[in-house]
Amino acid sequence: MKEETFSQIKTMLSTIKEKSAFYNKKFEGIDMGDVKTEEDFRNLPFTTKDDLREAYPLGLAAVPDEKIVRIHSSSGTTGTPVIIPYTAKDVADWAIQFKRCYEMAGITPKDRIHVTPGYGLWTAGIGFQLGAELLGAMVIPMGPGNTEKQLRMMIDMESTVLCATSSYALLLAEAIAEKGIGDQIKLRKGVIGSERWGEKMRNRIANELGVELYDIYGLTEVYGPGIGINCQHNHEMHYWDDYVYFEIVDPKTGENLPDGTFGELVITTLQKEGAPLIRFRTHDLTRIVPGECPCGSEFPRIDTLIGRTDDMIKVKGVNIFPAHVEEVLALIGDASSEYQVMIDHLNGRDIMTVFFETPVSKDDYKVVEEQVTEVFKNRIGIKIEAKAVQMGDLPRSEKKSNHIFDNRY
Repeated sequence: MKEETFSQIKTMLSTIKEKSAFYNKKFEGIDMGDVKTEEDFRNLPFTTKDDLREAYPLGLAAVPDEKIVRIHSSSGTTGTPVIIPYTAKDVADWAIQFKRCYEMAGITPKDRIHVTPGYGLWTAGIGFQLGAELLGAMVIPMGPGNTEKQLRMMIDMESTVLCATSSYALLLAEAIAEKGIGDQIKLRKGVIGSERWGEKMRNRIANELGVELYDIYGLTEVYGPGIGINCQHNHEMHYWDDYVYFEIVDPKTGENLPDGTFGELVITTLQKEGAPLIRFRTHDLTRIVPGECPCGSEFPRIDTLIGRTDDMIKVKGVNIFPAHVEEVLALIGDASSEYQVMIDHLNGRDIMTVFFETPVSKDDYKVVEEQVTEVFKNRIGIKIEAKAVQMGDLPRSEKKSNHIFDNRY
C-alpha cells in the first residue's frame, strides 16, 4: 500500500464512526486510533452486500440529508435493494474518473458518444454521460432498447463511440450485419461494461463493428462504472488508486493474497462522502497485475475478471465458472461466442448441457459437438452434453445476459 493511500485511509477512519451510524455500529468495540499499520487495517471486518441491504433505505448515509444530491441503487433482483447516496462531490469525482476512462481509451472531445445502458436508479447510463460531458464530447443519451431507433440515430448522428453491455453490443453488431448498413456506421471505439465477456465474444464484436473495444469496470456500491478501464496495450484494467484502494483476498478464508494471485476483489473508497465503503467484498474474481504497463500509466492494474464467487457452480465435484466455458469455445473454430448452460439432476446424477451457436450446417453439428465435448473433458475435467444450434438461436439481451441456469435446486 502506498504511504499516501494509507494516510487517506487513516484520515477517513479517524472520523468514520462520528459521520456514519452504519460504521459506528459495525466497528463497535474497535478503536479506529489503533489502526496504525496496513496489517491493522487488514484486520478490520469486511463490509458485505448483506450489510448494505440491512441499511435500507438510507442507513449508509455518512452526511446530513441536505448534502445528498442523488441516490442510485442496485437492481434488487436478489432481495432488498441497496441505496447509495451521493453528495455533489461524489458526483463530480465520479465524472472525473469516467473522463479518465475515456481518455485512457483514446476518446476525445471530437467524439460523439452513443450511450445505450439504462438510466434511472441504475448507475450505468448517467455515468457514461457524466464522463462524456466533462470530457467535452457530444452525448447521444439513447438508453436501452428500440434497436431500429438506435441504428437510425447512430447513422444520422454519426456516432463514433458505442457504450453498451457486451450483450447489447453483440445484438447491435448482428443487426447492422443483417441490414447490410456497416458502411454507414462511423463507430471507431466501443466502451463495454456491466458483465464479463470472453475473448471470442470480444473479437466478434470488434470485427463486426470495426471498432477498438475497451472493458470498463465499476459497481453501483462504488460510484458505478468508471473506476477502471483497460488501455490500448492489453486487456488488463487500470484503476484510479487515488479514489479506490484494492485488495485481493482468498474467497474462502478472507486472507490477503499476494499481487499476481487470483482471488476476490475487496474495495475501500478513499474520497467518497455520501456512502464511504471500507473493505467491501465485491465477489468479483481477478488479480492485481504486478509490474509496469507498457502504456506508461502509473495507475495500477487488475486483470480481466474471470467471474464472480457467486457465479461458480459445482458439477460432479468440479468448480466451474463462465470463463471456463468461454475458454473451451474459444478453442473450437466452428463454435461461436454465444452459449447457454443448463444443469439438471436426473436419475441420481448431474447433467450439464452446453448449448452453443455455430455457423456450420446442421449436417456437421455432430462433429462440432464432439469437439466441444472432448475439449471440455480434457481442460475442465467433466463430461458434458454439447448441443449445437444455429447462429442467432440463443436469446440476446439489451441488458446483462444470464448464461448459466442451474435447475437442480
